[in-house]
Amino acid sequence: MQSIPIKNVGDARLIDAFQRTYYYLRLSITDQCNFRCNYCLPNGYQPELNKPHFLTLTEITRLAKAFAHMGTEKIRLTGGEPTLRKDFLTIAEHIAQIEGIQQLALTTNGYRMAKAVKDWKKAGITSINVSLDSLDPKMFYHITGMNKFDEVMRGIDLAFEVGYQKVKVNSVLMKNLNDIEFNQFLAWVKHRPIQMRFIELMQTGDMDDFFHRHHLGGQILADKLVAKGWKLQQKALTDGPAKIFKHPDYVGEIGLIMPYEKDFCTSCNRLRVSAKGKLHLCLFGEAGIELRDLLQSDEQQAFLQARIFNALQGKREHHYLHQGDSGIRNHLASIGG
Repeated sequence: MQSIPIKNVGDARLIDAFQRTYYYLRLSITDQCNFRCNYCLPNGYQPELNKPHFLTLTEITRLAKAFAHMGTEKIRLTGGEPTLRKDFLTIAEHIAQIEGIQQLALTTNGYRMAKAVKDWKKAGITSINVSLDSLDPKMFYHITGMNKFDEVMRGIDLAFEVGYQKVKVNSVLMKNLNDIEFNQFLAWVKHRPIQMRFIELMQTGDMDDFFHRHHLGGQILADKLVAKGWKLQQKALTDGPAKIFKHPDYVGEIGLIMPYEKDFCTSCNRLRVSAKGKLHLCLFGEAGIELRDLLQSDEQQAFLQARIFNALQGKREHHYLHQGDSGIRNHLASIGG
């Protein structure tokens, strides 16, 4: 592992051993969620006994500043459901004011969106991703375990009213569940500035049987889009892993996230920190590197940056999902998906 002298740490950028540069941090602020999605937490949120509390506002601010000093331009607040935290707006306000952070995104299940999206905008949230796995209220309930379809849809409409130019909507693609709605989703975004993103179902330790029953490769959708005249777009520097397609007859866009695709990890530009302060170099495969002990005072900043940099040098070239190895992750809510 490459080391870096503490006195020079201020110059360190987030570049790994394979010359990938990391501009994007997915920061979980809680692993608690109030939905029971069948592909993630089918039995609902189960708090761990005698485990440390989630990162405090002060710890989160120190962490975000360290990443900003090392070149991070985009932070996404994730969970669980991040808006469950009572200090969610304060967290957003603090991060939005950090020098160097140009984008502050939010991933949400949308249950509070209709009531709070105006406040999110004021707090500095620059973009929103909303989970919506079906346009059929009955299927939505079947997948999420919650009768909140109308509230989520109303929240998406209100996001545009308060000034968001685009909303990203995430749907986990599942065979024999919501895959038959593909054409309905296309019609939904024809006249709306929505980036509809279909995410391949990913295998985790708790969900092996479910995965084998419902996994559907995203390439099937990619082929359908190309056949219908959709064109693949170039990625921006801080974009996530989605392949984005546009069509001249549609206001909206389609995104495909296909982690089983060859070379998926080549353009990786994001790191993750869990709600309890562990740095995760990949969504799959490792236990995480402890950062919390270096978030207790401002004087630890140089040591914190050095630990982050040194940990990054151990990041693997790719995950092993394509070989059937989902690592140690039992479910994705534990580190923010």
